[in-house]
Amino acid sequence: MKSPRLSWQLQSDQRNCVQSAYQIQLSLTEGHEQIEWDSGKVSSDQSIYVELNHWLPQARNRYFYRIRAWDAAGEQSAWSETAFFEMGLMDDTNAWQANWITSRPIDEHDSSCPRLRTTFELEQPIASARIYVTALGLYELHLNNKRVGQDYFTPGWTSYGKRLQYQVYDVTNLLQAGNNILGAYLGDGWYKGHLGWNKEQKIFGAEAALLLELHIHYADGSEQRILSNEDWTTASSAIRMSDIYMGETYDARMEADWTDTSSTIWAPVERLEYTKEIIVAQENVPVTKVQELKPIALLTTPQGERVLDMGQNMVGWVKFSIQGEPGHTVELRHAEILDHEGNFYVDNLRGAAQCIQYTLKGGGTETYEPHFTFQGFRYVKLIGFPEAVDLDRFTGVVLHSNMERTGDFKCSSPLVNQLHHNILWGQKGNFLDVPTDCPQRDERLGWTGDAQMFVRTASYLMNTGPFFTKWLRDLRADQGEDGGIPFFVPDLRSSTSEGWGDTNHSSAAWGDAAVICPWTIYEMYGDVRLLAEQYESMKSWVQYIHEQGSNPYLWNTGFHFGDWLGLDSKPDSYIGATDKDFVATAFYAYSVSLVQKTAVVLGQDGDAAYYDKLHDNIVAAFREEFVTPAGKIAVPTQTAHVLALHFDLLDSTARKRAIDQLGKLVAESGNHLTTGFVGTPYLNPVLSDTGHHDLAYTLLFQEDYPSWLYQVTQGATTVWEHWDGIREDGSLWSADMNSFNHYAYGAIGEWLYRYVAGIRSDEQHPGFHVVHIEPEPGPGMEWVEASLDTMYGRVASSWYRRENKGMEVHVTIPANATGTVVLPGADLQTILESGLPLNEVPYIQGVQTIESLVKIELGSGSYQFTYKCVEESDGVIVK
Repeated sequence: MKSPRLSWQLQSDQRNCVQSAYQIQLSLTEGHEQIEWDSGKVSSDQSIYVELNHWLPQARNRYFYRIRAWDAAGEQSAWSETAFFEMGLMDDTNAWQANWITSRPIDEHDSSCPRLRTTFELEQPIASARIYVTALGLYELHLNNKRVGQDYFTPGWTSYGKRLQYQVYDVTNLLQAGNNILGAYLGDGWYKGHLGWNKEQKIFGAEAALLLELHIHYADGSEQRILSNEDWTTASSAIRMSDIYMGETYDARMEADWTDTSSTIWAPVERLEYTKEIIVAQENVPVTKVQELKPIALLTTPQGERVLDMGQNMVGWVKFSIQGEPGHTVELRHAEILDHEGNFYVDNLRGAAQCIQYTLKGGGTETYEPHFTFQGFRYVKLIGFPEAVDLDRFTGVVLHSNMERTGDFKCSSPLVNQLHHNILWGQKGNFLDVPTDCPQRDERLGWTGDAQMFVRTASYLMNTGPFFTKWLRDLRADQGEDGGIPFFVPDLRSSTSEGWGDTNHSSAAWGDAAVICPWTIYEMYGDVRLLAEQYESMKSWVQYIHEQGSNPYLWNTGFHFGDWLGLDSKPDSYIGATDKDFVATAFYAYSVSLVQKTAVVLGQDGDAAYYDKLHDNIVAAFREEFVTPAGKIAVPTQTAHVLALHFDLLDSTARKRAIDQLGKLVAESGNHLTTGFVGTPYLNPVLSDTGHHDLAYTLLFQEDYPSWLYQVTQGATTVWEHWDGIREDGSLWSADMNSFNHYAYGAIGEWLYRYVAGIRSDEQHPGFHVVHIEPEPGPGMEWVEASLDTMYGRVASSWYRRENKGMEVHVTIPANATGTVVLPGADLQTILESGLPLNEVPYIQGVQTIESLVKIELGSGSYQFTYKCVEESDGVIVK
């Protein structure tokens, strides 16, 4: 990127702290002895995504920067601590002087991971050294027998035919005087391993390859480059097989030091002709080891199998230590659950073996962990291990894209707290470089529908900005020329179209990820640049829909998943009862409304007017097609009513009827949901928005099937794919499609943060520059504590019920942001009587009473409101 951006947060012990100006200085030295660029004092309250305009950075340079700011009173801050960023190759294809190199096995059946290496001499002191590297497949670098970096599954999974990331490593401290050895393992990974439902390998390409440059800057100012080329050599490795789905086979007897030439035969590499024009710098945060878990028990199943219980359905691998005779092989097999008899259950993995095989070299304690594979599991079956198993010798290593944890939610209900835990761990397990649907079976694909359903919840829990920026660029790259969107990104249609044929794209609610995801990221983080990047893709998607069928304002053609896994489906069907044309047209209207909003943000006035008119026409066609003249929705399902209400598709008469009918539909189901993937994310928000807030709480607290807490009471530690993945009698849903780590239904997390805790963004002032705190207590909840680390700083919202109808609300608004708080069940008199200091009265700029709710405008700072609710009866008045 040639226009770097900086963001910063202000900290102040003063309330109502607002930035009035800032200054940025860049230098090539940490001490800022010589300023490279100075913004001067800029009058602006902008503190996020500040572009360094009128400055041209140079490739491969490190720049040190510092920032200071002025508040509204003109008070100047001290300079920030010095930080730095470093430019990469700046997407300059000509910068790559290295060649792609590969190792072709002599035996075509050889599935081992090759080693590639080179040696070089250093004869003078160095100032710095960087490795720029990418691969077709996966790579693991070693320099002088030390692993380079803490990243895994590099260079990541992208739309390989169009985009391929590279990484940069500072290896200054790994180099040594004299001889140096640089090497790399290559793994199949997503590029040429098993993927999707294809029973063969080589999805994107047939040969793994390496492209690498080591740039060494000497103290005297000269430079040397070590390049991947035909001078490198290759040899087999102890990694006899490694595959994302199948696992890894490792023979420790074949281990060889990178300097060892006696036990391995090194042969010349071969040059591979492959484009460099698609290479881009790393965009997402890398996959790293994020956490370690120790097993909580060693079980013996009724079938006599020895099984480790990790206590948590996790994604990653098991690191273990063992002693034994040379040539002895042990196995670890991985599963999510035990069946109703307590036996190890792997049927739901389908074709994914998830098996680790390790052959001992002997001679002492050996420690092993995999290289190029990951497993989704809670239970680990041990095969071939000694009779006495020491749990301390096993460690579960959790891996995922290393996104910053931003959200926290706790409440008075232990079951709801466990649900929040499960949602978070569902995200951990499925955000491994791409937003996968599940991390265990032979699928693990970037399903677009699941991603758009969960994107806001995900963005409350973690900083997903870089994660979705990278994935949306792949979505744009894989978008068809006609504007259609694949079911999953990166797209595998060339190899997995069996069963769908040419229709393997562009389902409503799935393809709409092209619009919903960038808009949501914009709301949560305020990133206009990403919105601008994706704008043409967003327009192309709605244009694709517009051109389907004979009526440009209805979407009633093509394949659609509908309300996937809706509980009101017909027997033996995965698709819920809600009419698929209804779902498709509703999402058509919704996407057009978001594109219209995007056009306004980007200043595209002509487009904004066009999409506004288009939206009006779609809504009119929707009403004519799906709403009776008397104002009744013609599709009698919970999901239909939820979509029509949430997407604002009804006139006032029909809306009132739909609100009443939705309540009746939920009641007729015994106050349970019947929604699937499409309706569930919006169900509780719609209930809360339409006067059924207590009913939303009732759904949350249900513990029998179907409900969120039913899974919790069954011992779930992540969110399930099916409401009854494990049925009440202990039997299991069909093994064909029964993941126990499938985050779509975890979208209820958004409701916990936005409604229960009340932390809401403002689409007119995105990124939480304006914060809305509107907590909505309900029956069964005594207290809630929640926080969110936004681009401006920490937002916090907590509420507590007190004796005699008392309420206590705590609010924190970060510096350089403003907010409003809506206090449930209060009026102005009770607030003033509660002891709000007189010097805070100016922050009460207006009082808006809606069913005894008070809205108070706040500057930045922390506030506490203690008051008695005006409602005499049980409970607290809420919207």
